[in-house]
Amino acid sequence: MSAGDLTLDDLDFELPRELVAQHPVEPRDAARLLVVPRYGDDDHGVTRAVGGSGGLDDIPQVAADGGLRDARFRDLPVLLRRGDVLVRNDTRVFPARAFFRRATGGRIEVLFLERSASAGGDERWEALVRGRPRPGETLRAERAPDWSLRCVEALGDGRWVLADEGPRPVLARLTDVGETPLPPYIRARLADGGRYQTTYARTVGSAAAPTAGLHFTPAVDAALTTAGVAIETITLHIGLGTFRPLHERRLDDNRLHAERFFVDGAAWRRIAAARAAGRRVVAVGTTTVRTLEHLALAAARGEIDPDAPAIVGETDLFIVPGFRFRVVDGLLTNFHLPRSSLLALVIAFAGIATTRAAYRHAVALGYRFYSFGDAMLVLP
Repeated sequence: MSAGDLTLDDLDFELPRELVAQHPVEPRDAARLLVVPRYGDDDHGVTRAVGGSGGLDDIPQVAADGGLRDARFRDLPVLLRRGDVLVRNDTRVFPARAFFRRATGGRIEVLFLERSASAGGDERWEALVRGRPRPGETLRAERAPDWSLRCVEALGDGRWVLADEGPRPVLARLTDVGETPLPPYIRARLADGGRYQTTYARTVGSAAAPTAGLHFTPAVDAALTTAGVAIETITLHIGLGTFRPLHERRLDDNRLHAERFFVDGAAWRRIAAARAAGRRVVAVGTTTVRTLEHLALAAARGEIDPDAPAIVGETDLFIVPGFRFRVVDGLLTNFHLPRSSLLALVIAFAGIATTRAAYRHAVALGYRFYSFGDAMLVLP
């Protein structure tokens, strides 16, 4: 199956509203974990006609229960094998949302995405702006009247280049007055902003959390080490490429925005060597998958210096059915929104029939969905 055969309707499914998690589970590692077998590119011999109207709910059943197993996240160390390499994204979310006022008094919501090239001494950022400012207009922060932004250029789809006109850096301002940018489907207020960070978050730069990692605890990390599982980290700063919805009906017609990554050269060499030696590489989250597979493609093209101390760049890799995975063997991820690039990646990795079986099983057993929800582990 290829992306050319698929439409957004094929990434659709029905989800009872009560299964959308509004709060993180306590403790973190008490989250449920659905263990899903990865059968390979033939999807365990299950085929289907594409282009129907039913999406994930309109796919033939896999044999029996498909080998699905219910567990808890704290069971992860016994579900992996000695010698496995677990790779995580250590990006840290900053309080990226703030509210501003136009000179007319109108309210503008700004979601800061990433810093762009400065000009004329101004600190400039790319941001999503909810409202309709004009080029050249000045916006003033609601909670810090001495902080102003100048609207420099509209980039389309609500994106703007904004110039900071204050004496303090934008990140410092946001630390004082910004808000944690929770997804719109989470209506409850988060009492502890730290629960939208992974316990291993280090490098500030994301407008959203790599939510597959929210379930890890120091105790789980220690148990993984005892079990002989190596833990490696990469950094990909999450922005529009991860959380912006897909709009084009044909999956092949969609494109992702580029997101910045940083990977320690020695870590990449250890990951590649482990894979070459037949050890399993298990990615935590779709952002980790995209980064690793981008690097594998770049390495195959001779674009990576094998002795580089660090690998820095951007990726707009859109992983869809038909993609050949070169380095990732296993995937740990949450349950994703319908009609999203994240769900397309999971289908590409696990197969559409297997993914369908897993999602229907999760709904039937009351698993919690999306950012604060439960997780699934896809392993060969």
